[in-house]
Amino acid sequence: MTRRRTRKKMAQHLAKASLLVAIFLPVQAQAAASAWVTSPGGAIRIVASQPRPDGSIPAILEIKLEPGWKTYWRDPGASGIPPQVTLDPAGGIALEAIRFPAPKTFGEGPGRYAGYDSSVAFPLVLKRVSDEKDLAVRASVFLGVCEDICIPVQGTLDLALKSGDFDNPLDSARIEKAVAALPEPPSGDFRIAKAVFDAAAGTIHLDLRLPQGAGKPEIFLAGPAGVSFGPSVVGDLTGADRRVDIPVKLAGKDRTIAGKPIALTVRAGDRSMETTLAFD
Repeated sequence: MTRRRTRKKMAQHLAKASLLVAIFLPVQAQAAASAWVTSPGGAIRIVASQPRPDGSIPAILEIKLEPGWKTYWRDPGASGIPPQVTLDPAGGIALEAIRFPAPKTFGEGPGRYAGYDSSVAFPLVLKRVSDEKDLAVRASVFLGVCEDICIPVQGTLDLALKSGDFDNPLDSARIEKAVAALPEPPSGDFRIAKAVFDAAAGTIHLDLRLPQGAGKPEIFLAGPAGVSFGPSVVGDLTGADRRVDIPVKLAGKDRTIAGKPIALTVRAGDRSMETTLAFD
């Protein structure tokens, strides 16, 4: 055997050995996802990516629903349990907000509520508040799911964000999809043209500019404690605008909405829009 052939065989053996090493080396940990917490009707978990340079951490609360089951929006109405998430500050991460896609309306009369009838993901606004390299999410989650009756779901979701880990493209895609499903901000063809609170009548009057051909909109409002809302009355279309009247119910000692921010979400056709109302 010539020296040239010997070198060739050695190169082939080294290539095979390198391939085997590459196959059997442990894969570096991926972006974090907690274990699923299951209950009748579905399951919940948290998925998160690595912190960004500004300290923000892309994440979602993912809710998997079985057919026929529903879960609730941030302000479901008189019946229902809104999602609640509390983080352990020892993990070095703070929860600043939960964001919601536009819901649907279910039921009639006192049993009317706002929610979702298929699996849904709520983007979480998380912020790094620690200088530690490794971070942890330990979230206490409480929400409701319902079929014929409402069932409370409570659990603790744990995941670690290790410094130097890579994001899992599939998890990143889940987060991006959830953010893309959020209502859009107001725009020229989809916005509130005018908002007035009639204290004597206890009614919010809105002039709502709708996208062309959107049809009758669905209106959802969420206010602070002590402020609730009756069913919206949507008037006839005048050009691109509709008049919307919303009864306001006030409880407690402070019977006013002055200076209290109210989140408004509008579903119109295949689009949704979200803005904040504020009254003097």
